[in-house]
Amino acid sequence: MLSAIYETDFLGFSYGFRPKRSPHRARDALSVGILTKKVNWVLDADIRAFFDTLDHGWLVRFLEHRIADRRIVHLIQKWLRAGVLEDGKRIVSEEGTVQGGSISPLLANVYLHYVFDLWAERWRHREARGDVVVVRFADDCVVGFQHRGEAEQFLADLRDRFGHFGLTRHPDKTRLLEFGRFAAQRRAERGAGKPESFHFLGFTHSCARTRKGRFTVLRQTMRQRLQAKVKAVGTVLRQRLHRPVPEVGAYLRAVLSGHVRYYGVPMNGRAVGLPRGPRATLAPYPATP
Repeated sequence: MLSAIYETDFLGFSYGFRPKRSPHRARDALSVGILTKKVNWVLDADIRAFFDTLDHGWLVRFLEHRIADRRIVHLIQKWLRAGVLEDGKRIVSEEGTVQGGSISPLLANVYLHYVFDLWAERWRHREARGDVVVVRFADDCVVGFQHRGEAEQFLADLRDRFGHFGLTRHPDKTRLLEFGRFAAQRRAERGAGKPESFHFLGFTHSCARTRKGRFTVLRQTMRQRLQAKVKAVGTVLRQRLHRPVPEVGAYLRAVLSGHVRYYGVPMNGRAVGLPRGPRATLAPYPATP
């Protein structure tokens, strides 16, 4: 019921844990935004321990802003106070949502809808003079800017905004980097090397050009994710060393098919073991224009 209510409120650049809004659509929206808008700078923002630090008091106030039935709000408060069991002991916290709880993703989206989405939408229409592209999937946000000054101002304002609602940016995962169709040329003029890349939803996003010389966003499987997956599969195979071959084959088939369905995007054929045809259309991004 709550999902149906809030689906009419949530903004278009919010993709996490919503019907018909998969990670694939979030990645495609980001790539299309960078390719079609004047994006020269990218802010890769991540919230430190968001699901563990979500403030219950603010969450209840957000719910009361939309839900008039006190019984529903009271039920959610009981859900939040239920706590978790660790080593047989019940632990209750005034922050965070129940990990694995069916309602936790929706509550997280409600919280960030008020804390980030509405604020970011207002900011880019009132404060920005250039193009601004916003994509959020759960607590992972990527924002593209035309002007560096506006990107830096957004980052400073975002720190204050998060602090007001008990959130903090992850210091290691939040970066402002030069990115876009002119990034290589401008960095080469300064002797700064090739453009930096950023990670989003399991993919490393980099500046590249097609063989026809057109700018494109190259999406490749994150090396850490691929190595971790290979290691995990190897562990399972060693545990099933003496299991029947058809059973092990069924397991490998399920793992590989799931991997290909998620990471099988254009120009990422090598990482999923596909023929090299898709990659053949890509030329390395030149160090100089």
